[in-house]
Amino acid sequence: MKKRQNITTSLLLIIAIVAIINLLSFNYFFRVDFTKDKRFTLSKATKDILPNLKQPVTVEAYFSENLAPQIEEGRNQFKYLLEEFAARSGNKVVYKFINPSKSDTAEKLAMQKGIQPIPVQIREKDEIKNQQVFLGAIIKYGDKTDVLPFISPNGPMEYMLATSIKKLTLDKKPSVGFLQGNGEPLIQAMGQLGQTLSVLYNFQPINLTDSTQLPVDFKTLVLVDPKDTFKAGQLKQLDNFLSNGGKLCIAFSGLNGDMQNGSGKSIEIGFRNWLATKNIHMAPKFIIDRYCGSINVQQRLNGVIPYTSQVPFPFLPLIRNFANHPIVKGINQVMLPFASPLKYTGDTNKVKYVELATTSENSGLVDAPIVFDVQKKWDPKEFQLQYMPVAIALSGLGGNKDTRMVVIGCGIFATNGTGKEAMQQDEGNINLLSNSIDWLSDDTGLIDLRSKTVTIYPLKDLSDSARTILKYLNFLLPLLLVIIYGLIRMQMKRKVRTKRMEETYD
Repeated sequence: MKKRQNITTSLLLIIAIVAIINLLSFNYFFRVDFTKDKRFTLSKATKDILPNLKQPVTVEAYFSENLAPQIEEGRNQFKYLLEEFAARSGNKVVYKFINPSKSDTAEKLAMQKGIQPIPVQIREKDEIKNQQVFLGAIIKYGDKTDVLPFISPNGPMEYMLATSIKKLTLDKKPSVGFLQGNGEPLIQAMGQLGQTLSVLYNFQPINLTDSTQLPVDFKTLVLVDPKDTFKAGQLKQLDNFLSNGGKLCIAFSGLNGDMQNGSGKSIEIGFRNWLATKNIHMAPKFIIDRYCGSINVQQRLNGVIPYTSQVPFPFLPLIRNFANHPIVKGINQVMLPFASPLKYTGDTNKVKYVELATTSENSGLVDAPIVFDVQKKWDPKEFQLQYMPVAIALSGLGGNKDTRMVVIGCGIFATNGTGKEAMQQDEGNINLLSNSIDWLSDDTGLIDLRSKTVTIYPLKDLSDSARTILKYLNFLLPLLLVIIYGLIRMQMKRKVRTKRMEETYD
């Protein structure tokens, strides 16, 4: 009877302990992320956004089902991310998954909402098939809606989702000012850039004078391709802005390449000297690079038949060397026409300095002025310089930890022009300038998440002999362990029987 009571008491105690543990785990929990790239760990920027949601955020995830394993894994990653967002927000992030591929009606509804199918190739029974799949989401916050038309399975999912939520929940967008008054292109001439920035920022022109103080509500100022001389008072305004913790983005080379007249020259407007006071030196020389863009040249076949051919033009360097920095993460290539090299000579122990982008290992410099010869046969000896900085980032200038500056040694790489002269810039060019402005303006740290992608770690490639050894080892090792375990058990039982047969055994 007493034994039965002890068992009952033990069971009740175990049930009580389990109930208490469940109750505590519901309100207090933690997760341990053992992945190398910390794919299941939210950044501080995201954690700062989620607890401050005033209304629920609804996420409609439009993902096709029964996909190839690598694409299906992307769907699972997005689901895990949403679960984490929901937990961190106190369940204010509500989500549901919808399979648009289940019917034609569901597909049409998804496309009407802005989610377009993506063509992918899948392998079925040694046959490659093309399939249209949906990998997108719609985020709703109150009466506001944002569409993520494509979510890459290995892309920066947290950045996309957190940025979308931030965009919808902003009561007031921060202001970015484009400086005018010294021959800079109008905002209308930077349509692509404006379209990109308008998602998170209000951008507007600011006339830089030598007397009117710059508005204090602008976190970041942008100076693109000035042509006219700066007055001392204007430069003093920029000094004051930086000393108060301002952020400044500069796209300037101090050079003018005129292809219509076939000449290039230096522009002396006083701004290069102002940069030198910040220990940023910009040589009045043209960068040339063997990795370069081309220009159209009119030629004649046999001296009679006219035709157009593309000729490499080293004054249009293609930049492909980038630092491990949020501004240039994910950018593959940028063209910087008529660019100048940069050099920082300040104390890097006090100022954080990063060379964002550099020329190739086969580059050089040409003094200005110069007459362009598009038919010139370039000598390899003219490209003996390497890895010259063309874009730099600095933090902590003048002893103020909040001050930031980005300098790009080219002024026209992200401008589109207006009217008949308007042209479309490559995505890399636009991203370099927009990412720079984003890095300068964003205090949340969300831009750091652009580089947070799901990295695939493939198995190490093995030789045929190593594979054979591992195959047979995988097959025989379990059998060998079982046999060894059986022999040990048999030996132990034999010792027990021998001991029991002894006369002294009690």
